[in-house]
Amino acid sequence: MEKKKSVKYLYNAIFASLLLAILFVPPVKILVIRGLMKIGLFSPDIKQTGNTAGLPAISIEYPDGRKRELTDFKGKVIFINFWATWCPPCIAEMPAIDQLHEQLKADTNIIFLMIDADHNFGKSIPFIQKHGYGLPLAQANSYVPDNILGSALPTTVVFDKTGKMVFRHEGMADYSDDKFATYIKQLANAK
Repeated sequence: MEKKKSVKYLYNAIFASLLLAILFVPPVKILVIRGLMKIGLFSPDIKQTGNTAGLPAISIEYPDGRKRELTDFKGKVIFINFWATWCPPCIAEMPAIDQLHEQLKADTNIIFLMIDADHNFGKSIPFIQKHGYGLPLAQANSYVPDNILGSALPTTVVFDKTGKMVFRHEGMADYSDDKFATYIKQLANAK
């Protein structure tokens, strides 16, 4: 009987330790989140967004100092992810976004922008390099409307070639899903 109690306490201690690690150790949390994404728990829901806002006039800057307006990309599908280096869900979904980018980067009708919400290339560039991602970094140098980026990170939006917002998702998702890649390709091939 005493042995059963000891085993029960051991299991409880292990469970409590794992739970605390998930809650308070970011690398463990990221690992758990990625596992949940891979089993399909966080697939992006591809449906017409209720908010079909037009392409806003957002000024962006690349790490090399080049500046562009988001409206310069009208006529292309624009995939934008707002993220930060301190955000575990942002970090967890990054490999899936990188995989989608690698799959679609040859299509000149598709633009990817990973917008650093902290405006800190000093942190975001080393982060991207450390993990070997080929994602194009940028930062917004003007106001981003609340209907594009509310208060949640990560937030992902997609604009079609006409400049209409057709997808918006707050929170993490597995964008390496074949359905999502097909959706982006269909938008890019639309007349």
